[in-house]
Amino acid sequence: MTTADLRLDPDTLTRQQCKESLIKDRLIIFDTTLRDGEQSPGASMTRDEKIRIARALELMKVDIIEAGFPIASDGDFESVKSVAKIIKDSTVCGLARAKQVDIERAGEAIKSANSGRIHTFLATSPIHMQQKLRMSPDQVVEAAVAAVRMARQYTDNIEFSPEDAGRSEADFLCRVIEAVIAEGATTINIPDTVGYNVPHQFGALISDLMERVPNSDKAVFSVHCHNDLGLAVGNSLAAVLHGARQVECTINGLGERAGNASLEEIVMAVRTRQDIFRCDSDLDTTQIMNCSKLVSGITGFTVQPNKAIVGANAFAHESGIHQDGVLKSRETYEIMRAQDVGWTTNKLVLGKHSGRNAFKSRMAELNIQFASEEELNEVFAAFKTLADKKHDIFDEDLLALVNEATFETENETIKLVSLKVCCETGEIPSATMTLNIDGAEQQAVASGDGPVDACFKAIEKLTQTGVKLQLYSVNAITTGTDSQGEVTVRVEKDGQVINGQGADTDIVIASAKSYINALNKVINSAGRTHPQLGDV
Repeated sequence: MTTADLRLDPDTLTRQQCKESLIKDRLIIFDTTLRDGEQSPGASMTRDEKIRIARALELMKVDIIEAGFPIASDGDFESVKSVAKIIKDSTVCGLARAKQVDIERAGEAIKSANSGRIHTFLATSPIHMQQKLRMSPDQVVEAAVAAVRMARQYTDNIEFSPEDAGRSEADFLCRVIEAVIAEGATTINIPDTVGYNVPHQFGALISDLMERVPNSDKAVFSVHCHNDLGLAVGNSLAAVLHGARQVECTINGLGERAGNASLEEIVMAVRTRQDIFRCDSDLDTTQIMNCSKLVSGITGFTVQPNKAIVGANAFAHESGIHQDGVLKSRETYEIMRAQDVGWTTNKLVLGKHSGRNAFKSRMAELNIQFASEEELNEVFAAFKTLADKKHDIFDEDLLALVNEATFETENETIKLVSLKVCCETGEIPSATMTLNIDGAEQQAVASGDGPVDACFKAIEKLTQTGVKLQLYSVNAITTGTDSQGEVTVRVEKDGQVINGQGADTDIVIASAKSYINALNKVINSAGRTHPQLGDV
């Protein structure tokens, strides 16, 4: 029985044949959090932050890590290059348009990888070819084949994506796919670039392509779905049911516009419903929560409480009927075990009397690695300061300390020295702010509608950056009135959108820290070009 037989007539399989197909088929997980996830407005990451996430993905046994778009900027190139050097167990991938300069840059970025891949793409839908590329179908085929040929100079692991495949003509897709496989593409990714498709339609497209392309058995078929209609996961799973054996996804569903297919939802749907899916991934699902918290902390994109798998309420039961059922038998209302995806009870691990070795050991257990002793000492000092304010220190507190310390000290043009806030019923709040700017201390006083507004106005009076505040969000890191507050701000300057974060037991101080963090990123940002915005 062939793979095509399994795909075309799954209901006629015997139990033994199902078992054999499960053994044969592995679902490849391609994580693009560091590339497509970073395209979310404000989700830009530093090189060190990308390395931290890449290490967490590797620990989770993700098959392929798309580390970035090397041609976009020198910073993105260095990030991909650094990830390629450090990651050993996962394949590291760089994105490239079907252009020589892109492919050369991607090839150079992944050169040191233990296992490297180049992912090149070119639009194939009529609207993209006519309106964006201004190319004829024949020119698109020629350019796609040439791109794969160029990529083979750097690696044999080549992925090709016909961009906007979900709105492309099937006959033309077959023509392009056959040509690039013949040239050496080993993975064919079918993207629903604008989130236009619905599951039954998208699944049928995958099976149709695999059946009609003569050399389809020479490549792995993959999917990359966007969530504009809330169907990214549904479309991806439909594709897997129809033969796709790689899914491109992101942690927490992060991504541009409405996001991408959520890695945790894809993996757990396939693993939970093995009665339907004749494949499974090799992912260590117990690492899902750690990855989710790490990505959320670094990007500032908080996870909604009712988010599947990783939301705070994902395994919570408030209804009396549900509680009664779960107490009698967990399976009555839970189809997964919380422990299987890394949920554990908040664990008190450290306090004010804990020593440096205990602190370092717990950080290692949380998969936090420090670049130097100086960085370790900096975070340990911050831990001691927090322990004097807050009696119980939880893992979430430790992760927040690390997130706050990752923006490199040498890039901090602006530093908070001191803050005094006056807030009284019936009086206008005011803030006295002292900042260190380029090594010189400066002070300003400002009033506002509230203490946070007064702080931000005082900071702006000193820095005169002219940024516009787009988002202000506060979340409690743990439980209790002494919990640290984690503040996320999103600012915009000249079309560039950047997040800032700060944490403290005092919300006003946390707010000032987050705003200063965002301004430092604005000042030091080299800028980043979107992969689909024409020439770089």
